[in-house]
Amino acid sequence: MTLKEGRVSLEKSAYDDLPDGVIVADAGGSVVSVNPAAARILATSADAVVGRALAEVLPLADEQQRDWWQCTDPFGGLATRTRQPERRLQVSAGPLLGRELLVTAAYVRDDSRRLQRVVVSLRDNRARERTDRSRADLVSTVAHELRSPLTSVKGFTATLLAKWDRFNDEQKQLMLQTVNSDADRVTRLLTELLDVSRIDAGRLEMRKQVVDLATAAQKAIDGRVAGEEPADRFVLNITGALPEIWADPDKIDQVIGNLVENALRHGDGTVTVTVGPFESGAEVVVEDQGVGIPPDTAARVFTRFWRGNKGRGTGLGLYIVKGLVEAHGGSVEVGSASGGGARFRFVLPAGTPPYAE
Repeated sequence: MTLKEGRVSLEKSAYDDLPDGVIVADAGGSVVSVNPAAARILATSADAVVGRALAEVLPLADEQQRDWWQCTDPFGGLATRTRQPERRLQVSAGPLLGRELLVTAAYVRDDSRRLQRVVVSLRDNRARERTDRSRADLVSTVAHELRSPLTSVKGFTATLLAKWDRFNDEQKQLMLQTVNSDADRVTRLLTELLDVSRIDAGRLEMRKQVVDLATAAQKAIDGRVAGEEPADRFVLNITGALPEIWADPDKIDQVIGNLVENALRHGDGTVTVTVGPFESGAEVVVEDQGVGIPPDTAARVFTRFWRGNKGRGTGLGLYIVKGLVEAHGGSVEVGSASGGGARFRFVLPAGTPPYAE
């Protein structure tokens, strides 16, 4: 193998590992390499495009429908050019006609500034569009969820400030309790948003210690009873001795609390929480007696903004549950309860102290 062949082979191997599509053309404009991501984006194969003209393999047009290759002239033009910045372009011919791609080009030159090859990087714009839509949905949801409690807080405080002497103590207390409740609602929403941000960025901080899952489950139930849910609506089952679980207690409280709240909000009847050992760890199961979750919907319940059949809440709770459980090395799933309602189950591995991991 020659040095040049070895270099091309090494580059091809490196390109193959990249998540973005990469097409390499020689100085004459013929494609010499296509990585798997580019083949996937273009719905083709390396064998089908290697040796063909780059402009033929990847016909591109800008926003004014001008031929991008003619405009940029990658194989001619100034010898000082080293790259083309990322542009949003459209495929202008073939089966992918109209598909938007994010395209970047680099010109590789020798010491004499002679062009050796052109490296084109591709990204499917649909992924970015989905991200943009998700962000827009998040902003819309936050604005909608914040408007109601903030309007209430503003209304009651303005009324109290303007007409304090007109209300008796019982009326004042009722209005202040409402303000306090709405402030708690805003705080919960902001906490959810911070959790989503940390999960997406992979920046969850874990402060692990030994966690008693049975106590955490009882705490979640007690909290709902204190919030005026009937005590007889809950059943807690402990099915056996649990192994030592090292986890972040606040996050485990949040996971169980979110699942119990979800059962109350979207389900009906008795909410049963079962805690027990499972293989080399422990499991927690939360079941309700509602209508359940259709199989075709189950795959979406842990995505952002899923609100179930009653359409209430921010739709972020189960997304956060999944992120927190997986951050502990566990897993979470949804199914049908024996009584026909929804059944959420998460499993945590038996842990070790953080310094022993």
